[in-house]
Amino acid sequence: MAFDSRPTSDPNGVGRYSRCLLKALRETSSEGDEILETAHPSATVRAKSPDVFHSPWMGGAMLHSPCPMVVTIHDLAALKRRSERLRTSLRLRHLAVQRAVSVIVPTEAVAVDAVAHLRVERERVTVIGEAADASMYRREQREVAAVAERFELPDRYLVWVGGLQHPSGCIAKLAATPHELPLVLVGPTRPWAHELPDVILTGQVSDDELAAIYSGAQALVLPCEDAGFGLTAVEALACGTSVVACDVPALREVLGERATFVGPGDVGALIEVAQAVRRPAPSPPPWSWQDAGRATWNVYAQAIASVAEQRVGGRALRRRTADAVDGLEAQ
Repeated sequence: MAFDSRPTSDPNGVGRYSRCLLKALRETSSEGDEILETAHPSATVRAKSPDVFHSPWMGGAMLHSPCPMVVTIHDLAALKRRSERLRTSLRLRHLAVQRAVSVIVPTEAVAVDAVAHLRVERERVTVIGEAADASMYRREQREVAAVAERFELPDRYLVWVGGLQHPSGCIAKLAATPHELPLVLVGPTRPWAHELPDVILTGQVSDDELAAIYSGAQALVLPCEDAGFGLTAVEALACGTSVVACDVPALREVLGERATFVGPGDVGALIEVAQAVRRPAPSPPPWSWQDAGRATWNVYAQAIASVAEQRVGGRALRRRTADAVDGLEAQ
């Protein structure tokens, strides 16, 4: 199996997914399975002829893959925005995904979007959930205090985790909403983020630091009006931190009764509830990355088998056609 390893250096969610899944694939592989990581998938697939190629992000999908291709779609929020739909590069990526033998999505909500917006047949889509990394667990007070001192965090605060490299109206609205508890935004930043009012920015942090920040927070807030899975919510729960989120299909599907939901877009209610919510939080869903690894190996096997069946069927059709032609010529 050739695996596009380019996203593993991404500090955001796609990078987390790629790193955790690769580790889980190694831990759950069977004898004879081989994982070939590649930063040059097109050249590697053509030179090495693997049985299957997996792109863990839409950006790595190939228009012309010489072997069965599996693509992971994390969400389709961009496709729902008309300005993004019109971009030629985005349309080409979507065409590449449509040519995949199998598509992996993290929730049934994204599966529905893939069918509706990409016109991918539902039988080609497999839902495989994500999980908190092993480093995400409730940290002792001494570790929480050390990290709080390092990033100048107060005793009580609300936290949001994600990428701050690109301007986001959702995060701008969150920052502008009045809040009594300080609001801590965790993730890599660009200059625009430093103009947000009344927030504390930590920048990119290590996994151990992130787990301590989660552990010390009053609650994780998720103001998004669209989501593919909500991995930060699962991580927060693993660290004993309550989650308050806007009610969107994917988050409701993943979190169920483990989170407190407010109306979509109601950031005022989100802040109000988060400041009053009680800890500790419920445990995260029991699904693990090892479960995801085993399920993904099954997708590879099914993709290979599907292509093999098509080839056998194609050869049989060609033989029947040739026999028919021979029969006509004999007459």
